[in-house]
Formats: sequence, structure tokens, C-alpha cells
Amino acid sequence: MTVLNIGVIGCGSIAKHRHLPEYANEENVKIAAVCDIVEGRAAEMAETYGAKPYVDYKGLLQDPSIDAVSVCLPNSLHAPVSIAALDAGKHVLCEKPMATSKQEAEDMITAAERNGKKLMIAHNQRFVKSHQKAKQLIESGELGKIYSFRTTFGHGGPEGWSADGKDSWFFDRERAFIGAMGDLGVHKSDLIRYLLGEEIKEVAAMVETSAKENTDVDDNAVCVLKTESGTIGTLTASWSYVADEDNSTIIYGEKGILRLEDDPVNSLVAQYANGDVVKYELGQIQSNDEGGQTSSHVIENFVNCIVSNRPSPVSGEEGARSLDVILAALEANETKSVVTTNLVVQR
Repeated sequence: MTVLNIGVIGCGSIAKHRHLPEYANEENVKIAAVCDIVEGRAAEMAETYGAKPYVDYKGLLQDPSIDAVSVCLPNSLHAPVSIAALDAGKHVLCEKPMATSKQEAEDMITAAERNGKKLMIAHNQRFVKSHQKAKQLIESGELGKIYSFRTTFGHGGPEGWSADGKDSWFFDRERAFIGAMGDLGVHKSDLIRYLLGEEIKEVAAMVETSAKENTDVDDNAVCVLKTESGTIGTLTASWSYVADEDNSTIIYGEKGILRLEDDPVNSLVAQYANGDVVKYELGQIQSNDEGGQTSSHVIENFVNCIVSNRPSPVSGEEGARSLDVILAALEANETKSVVTTNLVVQR
């Protein structure tokens, strides 16, 4: 059995609650190294998982025994550290958003190709059972032509989740680049592309900083998206949902409506034009509130693509296309215009 030696760069909440425990559950994985600029944080995770601690990621990358790394750092560091890891001969799983610009995203893709290594972006919503079932129903033609959609991701903000609370890098534009749109919105641009199987071509948006006093990054955004076939819909990302998290999506089709993660019991509800209603209990989508108890399935898919030498299930190209929608939304807000996406990468 092939055993992968894994390094995790960044030991904040996403690593502590997702990456590290999910790697630990993989039988063909050894967590060999962890890294964080906060020495105590790295030491704690090293002790928990029997790994070697680092405070400088460059030292970790110099270890030839490490096969792959997770990059769980502030957004501004995703591209430079991922590229350094790929150039050091490591496979890379990078948290979202993959980069802060189109050029950075393209440089990451080029680095993976140059070194013959896997690059995967951690868009976990593709692995949610209700989303996968909905994609099957759409592809089968059961809904007929898709007319519209609405997708939203909102919660009370990263201060309740991040290791640094209200002092988190999420609120610092220099390190985060974008706020709720990068934290939550990019998940939904990726999901809509995945569900509909086509690209978003036009974007309009209103992006505001209205809920948080300690930041100058966006915390509320409403976007209007149009696909290449003409389907229109809305995408909402917010750090102002102070009661319950909303991670729902609704697809409106010619023959019916799909409600995804919109019901507390039935994770997918199909309502058909003839009056039929089909309810699917597929397990609820994972959330920060449940403390990482439910697997995101990101890690197992990353590990399997390396061990089986299969294409990355969420490639750099896919991550770049989903990022491009968010970048277009920011531009649309700034220019008060409809922006056409124009990223050229191979599918």
C-alpha cells in the first residue's frame, strides 16, 4: 500500500477542523509535518498528529520525503506558497479562493504542469450528496430547460470560526484581498458552474462593507449571473446572517424546481410541474457550527487522485474559472457595469 507523507502549511481552524482530522482518517496517509508562524499552534498540531513542526514553510518544502501539502494560509499566500510547493515536487491541495488574480491562478496551473504534479482546489460543495444528486437530475433532462437559479452562502462572519477571532486575517485586506466573496461567494460560483455544467459569461454585482466595523473587505454581496446558454440567476455572499447559516441553492427548470439544502430534514427536494414532490434525505451539508464532525470529502478525493494517478477532481483550471466569476463581480461593482468573464484556460 502506498503511504503518502503529508505536510499541512497553516494550522488555523480550517486545518484543525478539516484537513488534519480528515488526513488522519485516511489509512494510506501519514501526517509528516505541520507549519504555522505561531509556534505554539504548530507545536500543538505536531503533538496531536505525531508530525514534525515548522514555523517556516520553506523548511518544510525542503524535506524530500513529503509527497503532498495542504496550503491553509491567508488568501494572499495561496499562490506563492502553492507555486513554491509545486516547484519543490509536492502535490498541492490549496484552500479557496485559489489566488487573488487571474495571473496568479494561471501561474499556479503552469507550475503544476511544469512539475507534473496534482493541483486541487478545496471546493468542497462539489462533494455534497444533495449537490451531486441535483447535478444528475439536471444532466438527465428531468428538469428540462433550466430557466434560473438562486444560490446563497451566509453566516455571522469568520470571527466565530477563525483561530484569531475578531483579529483574524479575514478582515485584513492586505492578507485576505476579499472578504465574504472570497470566503463564501467563490464556493457558490463553483457550485453553479458544477451543477449547470456551463460557464458564467456575464456578471453584475453590488458589493458592500456594511456589517463589520473592523474591516474594509466586503461582507455583503449580491450578484446577478448569466451563463453562456442564457440562464440567469443570483448569487449572494454574506457575513451578516447572525442567527442561522444559509447555504442553500434553488434551481428553477422547465419541468420542476430543485431545492438544495433549503430544508432542515430533506437535503434535496424536487417539486415537479405536475404536482409530484420527491424528498431526498442525503445527510446535511457540513458547516462550521458542527465543528468538522462531517467529512468534507475533499481530503479523500485529493488523496485518491494522487494514489490512483487520476486527474484532480477540482483542477486548477476549475478553480481559476470559479475565481474569475468573483473577480468579475468585484469589477462590476467598481465600474457599475455588466462584466464579461474572459479567462482562457483549458477544461
